[in-house]
Amino acid sequence: MSQLEIRSAHKQASRFSHKPVKSLWTVLAALLVTCIAPSVTGASKTVIHEERSLYTSILVQQQRDLLCLNFTLKRADSSQSCMDVKNPKRMVFAYTRMVMSGLLFTPNPKNIMIVGLGGGTLPVALNEILPEAKIQTVEIDPAVIGVAKRFFNFTESANNKIIQQDARVFAKRAALQKQQFDLIILDAFNGDYIPEHLMTQEFLTEVQSLLTPGGVLVANTFASSDLYAHESNTYKEVFGKFINLRGRDSGNRIVIVPQGSISAAQRAPISRDSLLAQADILAPVLAPYAIPIKRLAKDILKSINAPADWDQDKRTLTDQYSPANLLKN
Repeated sequence: MSQLEIRSAHKQASRFSHKPVKSLWTVLAALLVTCIAPSVTGASKTVIHEERSLYTSILVQQQRDLLCLNFTLKRADSSQSCMDVKNPKRMVFAYTRMVMSGLLFTPNPKNIMIVGLGGGTLPVALNEILPEAKIQTVEIDPAVIGVAKRFFNFTESANNKIIQQDARVFAKRAALQKQQFDLIILDAFNGDYIPEHLMTQEFLTEVQSLLTPGGVLVANTFASSDLYAHESNTYKEVFGKFINLRGRDSGNRIVIVPQGSISAAQRAPISRDSLLAQADILAPVLAPYAIPIKRLAKDILKSINAPADWDQDKRTLTDQYSPANLLKN
């Protein structure tokens, strides 16, 4: 979701404000090349579809081979999901490739829960890779569901279902029904950021209760945000230690919690050899999706023992304390 990457560019550029103007523009140019959503220089965008849903503005645009979904009209270069129409399997965004690294810890999940549909990149890929797995994608906006089906090749099946519902409601009902998931992916955005009620300690605790023993949580968030420390401390409060995977070429960071259903003290240590071996097994399977799983495995190993890169004194986010106004700074 490229608005994450654009916001990261702004954050990083501000660090150079004390340097000469020429240096600043050099930095900005370099950041924009790597952080803005993939585009084709000089190619105009064609609006394929536009509508206003109950929750957001939806825009589908095509720029040569890229078909992109926007959830806001404020920034024309900010996309939630993109598909390469000539190579639909290829994952256009770095963050989606990073999310798939969760398979290193649960290579054959039987039940998968995804929060947030977008263009359907993740459920489509997982359904192709794991045809026997049962995937439930929770999406609150019926208009988004319609767009994913109409423009982004998303097709529901017995093993790849959409649940039109608020994720908090789904989580509570799933817990009552004693549903369990081997892999849970949190990827809900409303055009500006993650909905407040899907960031709190209470929600993450509900999500944790849905994991099978040894189940894996993967969450997509900003790599640079005024909420970064609050979010990090919230994940730490619920799950203890987690893997903080920051993108090399993305403004996103991916939180990964292997064995997230049990306390951090009881989790088995991550074996370097086992992780790299799993990456070797997954590499040919994930190659059609342009996922550099071997590189991601190495990045994960580097991050495991890295010190916290946030202020650990910041308050955790709760249903009573979720200061979304920080995003407006």
